[in-house]
Amino acid sequence: MRLKKMTDACGTILECIGEDPTREGLIKTPERWAKALLFLTSGYCKTVKEVTNAAIFQEQHSEMVVVRDIDIHSLCEHHMLPFSGKIHVGYIPNGKVIGLSKIARIAEVFSRRLQVQERLTREIAEAIVEAVNPLGVGVLIESKHFCMVMRGVEKCSASTSSSSMRGVFRKSSEVRAEFFSIINNNRLI
Repeated sequence: MRLKKMTDACGTILECIGEDPTREGLIKTPERWAKALLFLTSGYCKTVKEVTNAAIFQEQHSEMVVVRDIDIHSLCEHHMLPFSGKIHVGYIPNGKVIGLSKIARIAEVFSRRLQVQERLTREIAEAIVEAVNPLGVGVLIESKHFCMVMRGVEKCSASTSSSSMRGVFRKSSEVRAEFFSIINNNRLI
């Protein structure tokens, strides 16, 4: 039902912009577009609990853990145009650690929704806090927004950074500095 409604809506949009949705190159476009949009917004159908899949473990590690350069792709909720970039997540465990791939899966849950980058950053930080109750967490997102590239100001080189800090990452400038140093240092791999 939902796919049919979206497919029909796309056909209407094609007509409104002056296209013929029955021409050869566009016949299957409405359904392809609808399926693509459902994939790009599939985060609405997932929860953090589902994607962490019980991959939370008791561990007495008390130093910073950082997963950096997690690719994300999302849609700006204002124009439904893409923004793409990298997410860097650091946390200091407090008796529990989370499977490293689960951090990327958490980012995927929230990025596969209509978003603003600022909220996406906050939601990822809050999800890590909820999952493992760390001493602190830091999230940094760096991305390019196609609503600024393809329309409006048309600035292809502009990028946006947003951060969300919780616990000791917010309270301690030394912890924040360590986090930023780790994500900005030369790569070992």
